[in-house]
Amino acid sequence: MKVLQIVETAYRATAEEQDDTVLWFSQVLRGAGAELAILLQGSAVSYAVAAQEAGGLAFGAWRQTQPPNVAAAIAALLGGGVPIYAIEEDLAERGIREEACVTGIKRLPRAQCGELFDRFDRVWHW
Repeated sequence: MKVLQIVETAYRATAEEQDDTVLWFSQVLRGAGAELAILLQGSAVSYAVAAQEAGGLAFGAWRQTQPPNVAAAIAALLGGGVPIYAIEEDLAERGIREEACVTGIKRLPRAQCGELFDRFDRVWHW
């Protein structure tokens, strides 16, 4: 079964955890042999940015000592053979240029999403 995971909400649970839950889940699925791809849209296109750093998060006296490294997780997924797409219009809306992105992310016009969906048995939206 081929699965496309659509990630729309960025930094979900990263205050509590050291990883984005969907990216972590994708790594687990890929490690178990699943055929999958990821589509970043909405605020989650910020995951494509290579030079991001999430340290320094604090609430009162509590400090996040194990901040997520989303760019490294994206690079690891790409290195493991997981295709990652990002919606061009969402990148442009946020001023994210191609040269700022992790190498290997494929830009996809929103109008081509239907064609991408057709390549998969399941489409999961997070």
